[in-house]
Amino acid sequence: MRPITVSIADAVEISGLSQATLYRLIGRKELATVKVGRRRLVRLDSLEQLVGT
Repeated sequence: MRPITVSIADAVEISGLSQATLYRLIGRKELATVKVGRRRLVRLDSLEQLVGT
């Protein structure tokens, strides 16, 4: 079963982008995230769409 969301650290590994770049994209609303408690999780479909996979 595929995860719906991934951590920022996992998103860095998957995309090859830096953590700073991911946070910049999140701030610009170009990368969809969800907040669970204090954690910010990246939606995998949004990340895949961004990197074109």
